[in-house]
Amino acid sequence: MDTNDDIDAAGLLCPLPVLKLRKKMKSLKKGHLIKIFSDDPTAEIDIPHFCIENNHKIIKKIEEKNKVGITFFIQKC
Repeated sequence: MDTNDDIDAAGLLCPLPVLKLRKKMKSLKKGHLIKIFSDDPTAEIDIPHFCIENNHKIIKKIEEKNKVGITFFIQKC
């Protein structure tokens, strides 16, 4: 999936993955896509919550099988 920006938040604990996502989203134009990977277990709750509160759309969620973590593809709305 073609993205406008990627965030590798591996090793970062709450709230850092969401804070990094928030900062990147501010610089993106409406409709742009961002990919974020996090291995923080709370990211599965925190990132969707952030998207709902800010009216962004989760396009795809991939739970990594060969490594612990989750990848979200999010569209800025």
